[in-house]
Amino acid sequence: MSHSDLDIEIEVKTQYLANESDPGLDKYVFMYQIKIFNCGSEPLQLLSRHWIITDGNQQVLEVEGSGVVGQQPRIEVGEFYEYTSGTVLETPIGTMHGSYDMVTDEGNSFVADIPEFNLLAPGQLH
Repeated sequence: MSHSDLDIEIEVKTQYLANESDPGLDKYVFMYQIKIFNCGSEPLQLLSRHWIITDGNQQVLEVEGSGVVGQQPRIEVGEFYEYTSGTVLETPIGTMHGSYDMVTDEGNSFVADIPEFNLLAPGQLH
């Protein structure tokens, strides 16, 4: 099986949640919405996730777990799966990247990289 059979695209949107954040307590809450498109030729299932979250102080938090938001979604060819989750940082800026462990119906597993994206509270860029 060639890599082109297993082709996913990941789209990320982020949002700073000011009403849940408390900068005075170094609490910055971010929401992220992820869309995973199956652009390949086989149905896929997302088994687990691995996130690397880095805040503005270069503190790194690694998060690993089964599925996403309590699910291990199956994504048919030409379809997408979308979910929303969140994270809390001690700084108003940070980054996230990671990977999803995926498997095909035939039991072929592969790792899909999630490109790095920024978490940014308003007013942080000069």
